[in-house]
Parts: sequence; C-alpha cells; structure tokens
Amino acid sequence: MGEIFLIAGLGNPGSKYDNTRHNVGFDTIDYLSGKLNIRLSKIGFKGVYGEGDVDGVRVILLKPQTFMNLSGESIRDIAAWYKLPMERLLVIYDDIDLDPGKIRVRPKGSSGTHNGMKSIIYQLQSDAFPRIRIGIGRAPEKWDLADYVLSKFSKEDREVINGSIEKAAEAALTVVRTGVEKAMNSFNK
Repeated sequence: MGEIFLIAGLGNPGSKYDNTRHNVGFDTIDYLSGKLNIRLSKIGFKGVYGEGDVDGVRVILLKPQTFMNLSGESIRDIAAWYKLPMERLLVIYDDIDLDPGKIRVRPKGSSGTHNGMKSIIYQLQSDAFPRIRIGIGRAPEKWDLADYVLSKFSKEDREVINGSIEKAAEAALTVVRTGVEKAMNSFNK
C-alpha cells in the first residue's frame, strides 16, 4: 500500500457556511482538490473525501461533515481504517490568534480555543499530529466569538485569505513531500 497521508481541512457543511471564517480549512481542501486533480467524490467516515497521488505518496483529502465540534469523529474513523500513524495526519484550520494573511505550521500541540481541534485531540487521544493554522484575526470588541467565526469575509479580507489558503496548500504539500520541519522553515515567517 505504501505511504498514505491524510490532509483534513476543518469547516461546517452546508452552503450557509460558505465564505465564513471557520471554513478556511474546507477552502484549503477545495483548493488542493483542484490543484492536485483529486475529486472529493467519496462519502464515508462521516465526511467527503478523495484520494490521489503526490510524488508517489498516496494522499487523502478529507472534509468532515459532522459540524466543527464533532470533527474528531470523522478523522478518528478514517485514521483508524487506514491505520495512520499520527505524523501522517495533517489538519488545516482557522486561528483567531493569527493575523489574516499569516499561516503557521506545527508538528503538534494543544487545541487552543478551537472546538474542532478539541474534538480531534479528544477522539485521537493525542495531539502529536502536524497542523497548519490559517490566521483569521481576532473578533472585533463587542462580537461574540461564535458569531465572529461564522461571519462571512468582506471582499478585501477574502483576497487576503485566498492568499493564505494558497500558502497553506503549498505548506501542506511541503509536509507531504519533505516533512514538517522543512514546511516550518519555509512558511513560519
């Protein structure tokens, strides 16, 4: 079977969540899907996914369809099925603690305030998997966090975020091809 790499992007299913801050993980998977010509045509493991090849490595792109706070169920199921070691799971998600336009690659770590990541770490009983965080910036003063992350991007913000999504996709491919360290050195500027 050879090496398998699972790249999961977090978001909420359904068109009403399109273009929201919380869905940049999904957006990155969609971008990779187009770039790598991997159709997200399979349904299973509480998600939609597709499989393809990146320089001889079998890559699975996954968008959990459980809603954000249960994302771990989908990732646990697919990781168990493919018997994936933790270092072959890469999760891409939004981060309010990073400014828009910034991304961060990390080999492991806590969930911070992110409910999707809390769910994944709980379900896997581990936080020792690589992740890429895409900055969406902090909520404005009077905003409720939940309202903020589910709010839509303005046109200006969207352009910045599209740049971040491309960077995150490149970082993900760097992780697959040459490992987390190289990706961190290249993208954690």
